[in-house]
Amino acid sequence: MTRTETFVLVKNALANLARGSSAAVVAVVLPPFLARLMSTDAYGAWSLVLQISAYVGYLDFGLQTAVGRFVAHANEKADDGHRDRIVSTSLAALIAAAVCGIVAIIVGTAALPHIFRQMPANLLRETRLASVLVACSLAVGLPASVFNGIFVGFQRYEIPAVIIGGSRAFSAILLVLLVKRGGNLVSMAMVVAGINLASYCLQYLMYRKLVPMIRLSRHLVSLQTGRELFDYCLSLSVWTFAMVLITGLDILLVGYFQFGAVAYYAVAATLITFLAGIQNAIFTVLVPSTAVQHARGDSRELGRTIIAATRYGTFLLLLTGLPLLLATRAILTAWVGPGYALHGARVLQVLVTANMIRLSAIPYAMSLIGSGQHRLVTITPLLEGFTNLIVSVIGGFLFGAVGVAVGTLVGSLAGVAGNFAYNMRRTVGVEFRVSDYLRDGLLRPVICAIPLIMSATLLEWSVDSAPITRVAGFTVTLTATAFLVWNYGLVDPEREKLRFRRLASRA
Repeated sequence: MTRTETFVLVKNALANLARGSSAAVVAVVLPPFLARLMSTDAYGAWSLVLQISAYVGYLDFGLQTAVGRFVAHANEKADDGHRDRIVSTSLAALIAAAVCGIVAIIVGTAALPHIFRQMPANLLRETRLASVLVACSLAVGLPASVFNGIFVGFQRYEIPAVIIGGSRAFSAILLVLLVKRGGNLVSMAMVVAGINLASYCLQYLMYRKLVPMIRLSRHLVSLQTGRELFDYCLSLSVWTFAMVLITGLDILLVGYFQFGAVAYYAVAATLITFLAGIQNAIFTVLVPSTAVQHARGDSRELGRTIIAATRYGTFLLLLTGLPLLLATRAILTAWVGPGYALHGARVLQVLVTANMIRLSAIPYAMSLIGSGQHRLVTITPLLEGFTNLIVSVIGGFLFGAVGVAVGTLVGSLAGVAGNFAYNMRRTVGVEFRVSDYLRDGLLRPVICAIPLIMSATLLEWSVDSAPITRVAGFTVTLTATAFLVWNYGLVDPEREKLRFRRLASRA
C-alpha cells in the first residue's frame, strides 16, 4: 500500500470515526436525560418505536455497500459507464424497496396490540403512530443512501460523516428539549422524522455539488446490471437477515416476554451500539480499499490487511469493552441511575461479552465485502442468527431479559466458530493462514489485556485497601501492560517503524 493510499485510508477512518463517535456520543448522552425525564414504560415504548422503525432500514439489502464497492472498483478501472449503470439501477431498486417498506410498516403496526399485551393501553396508540412516522422517514432514506454509497466509492467519507453525525446530534438536542416540555412519543417521532428528511435533502445537494459527473437516469437502469447487483447483494441480504435475527429481535422479544424490562434492556443495548458503532465506523473504510487491492489481484496483501486490522480492532474492543465489563454497576449508576444499574447490570455484562466476541470479526467481514468474497460466506451468518433466535426465545421464556441476552452470547460463539471451521477455508481470494489470524489478530491483544483484567478483579476483592496500595497496583498494571503491548501486541515491522521514527525525531 502506497503512502498516499495509507493517508486516504487513515483520513477515511478518522472521518468514519467522527461519524461513529457522533452516534456514540448521542447513544451515551441521550439515555440519561430520557431515562430520568420519562417513565420506565414510556422509555421502553420509545425504544420499541426505534427498533420497529429500524426494520425498514434492512430493506437496503446491502445496496449502499454495493454502490460504494462498485464505484470504487469502476473508478480504479476507469469504467464510467458501468459505474453510472450501477448507481442508477441501485436507486431504482431502493425506490421500490422504500414503497414496500412504507406499506409493510403500516400493515405491521396493526399487530402491535397482539404482540405487546403487557404494554399499558395509553402507550399503545402512541407507539403505533410514532413507529409509522419514524419508519416512513427511514423508508425515504433508502434511495437517499445511494448518495452515501457514491461518497464512499469516491472515498469522501467526511461528507456522510458530517451530515449524518450532525443530524443525529441535532435530533438528540431537540428530543431532550421536547421531553422536558412534556412531549409524547408522537411529537418525538415527528422531530426524528423531520430531521431525517432534512438530512436526505442535504445528501442530494452535496452529491450534485461534489460528484455531478455521475449520471442518474432511468435509461441507465438495466436488467443485466440488476442481476449483477443481485449476485453481489444476495449474500449481503443473507447477512442482513442474520443481523435481524441477531440484534433486530431482542428488544421485541423482551417486550413480549417481560415488557417491564424493555427499558433496562434498551439502555444496555445502547451501550452495545456504542461499541459496534465505533468498530463499524473505523473498519467500514476497508471496503473500498480492499476493493482496489482485489482489482489489482493482490491476495497476499489482502490477507496481511485483514490480520493487521483484526489486531487493531481487537485492541479497540478491549479498550472500549473492558471498562463496561469490569465496572458495570458503577457505570450504569453514574449514567442512568441506580434503578437501571440494579436491573440492567447483568444484561449489559452478557451483551458486552457477546459483542466483543462477534465484533472481532468486523475487519474480516468488511474485507470480504470489498474483495467480493462475501458471496462465499452465507451459512455462518445464518447459523449465528438462528442459534441466537432459538436460544433467545427459550431463554426469554425461562429467564426474561437475561435469557434473551444469553441468546446473543451463544450465537456469537457459534458465529466465530463457523468463521474458523468453515469460512476462512473457503475464501480463497484472500490469502492468509488461520493460525496467523488467531495468533497475530486475536491472541496478541488479549494477552496484553491480562494485567488489566487481573488488576480490576483484585481491586474488586480488596475494596478496603489503602490508597497507596491502589496507586502501586495501578502503576504495576500500566507497566506490565506497556511491556506486553510492546513485546506481544506489536509485530516486528511495527516495532521497527516506531524505533526508526524515534531515532529520526532525535536526529
